[in-house]
Amino acid sequence: MKAVVFDRNLKLVNDYPMPQVASSEALIKVGLAGICNTDIEIIKGYAGFTGVIGHEFTGTVEEAHGDDANLKGKRVVGEINIGCGRCEYCRTGLKEHCANRKVLGIHGKDGAMAEYVTLPTENLHVVPDAVTDENAVFTEPLAAAFQVLSQVHFRPSDKVLVMGDGKLGLLISFVLSIIPIDLTLIGKHERKLDIARARKVRALHFDQPLSEKVYDVVIDATGSGSGFERALEVVKPRGIIVLKSTVAKKSVINLFPVVVSEITVIGSRCGPFVPALRALNEGLIDAKPLLTKVFPVDDALEAFAASAEKDALKITIDFR
Repeated sequence: MKAVVFDRNLKLVNDYPMPQVASSEALIKVGLAGICNTDIEIIKGYAGFTGVIGHEFTGTVEEAHGDDANLKGKRVVGEINIGCGRCEYCRTGLKEHCANRKVLGIHGKDGAMAEYVTLPTENLHVVPDAVTDENAVFTEPLAAAFQVLSQVHFRPSDKVLVMGDGKLGLLISFVLSIIPIDLTLIGKHERKLDIARARKVRALHFDQPLSEKVYDVVIDATGSGSGFERALEVVKPRGIIVLKSTVAKKSVINLFPVVVSEITVIGSRCGPFVPALRALNEGLIDAKPLLTKVFPVDDALEAFAASAEKDALKITIDFR
């Protein structure tokens, strides 16, 4: 099968072995696969991963067994963390923190940028008929945006700042625009900021001065190691900083302001698929304005090059 493989170098392989399907897994024919900032960081050395890259996808189940046989023919998206099923984290529904977990296209598990991928059936969610592939492929990053709502209790009086106008920053602003808060997004690209403005989100250029220490919650989705420093400048004492960036490069952080101002710092990663799919199905969120271009699989390397362009948002690879 055709697959996009990272093994010190990124390459398109035309004869990659078909995945073996375990009894608890489904075999999925991939439709669309999205390029994520994490994929870009993996190419730079993040997580030390080698193999088929990619973790954002939508596809159709071709093989499933036992009680899950009814999934055959269903369009699905999939949660990316595969736990051991035995540890305390897996037993309490926190498989994303299982010490022995595999992560699709990131750690120990070939990913979704291939004609076929396997995942445990318990990781799969059926895509509603009304949700197109072009919207469904955003389910995983949209779920990561919804994770912020599960970690932070927002009050109507809160002033909230989202830093970063990339795919994740925009999706977080879309999700937070649903609730009654004073929301601002900052970024560096007017075209991207205009997408947020179309949803009535206040969007400012990154160079525009911000008042220091006025925001109750600051969400760093800049994808930059320097984002945390900026967040510390503008968050209120006893405020909250949510870190959403995965960055391969190490950085030195001054923790003095965190202690003195009693800042709560929350790491935030994967999130719940159910509210993400519901929001897409009910039209609360339309992610398609973030879709920059769809490349055929034979042009996968060109797709990665396009994803590095400053105005690019979501680039997808088409296996249909």
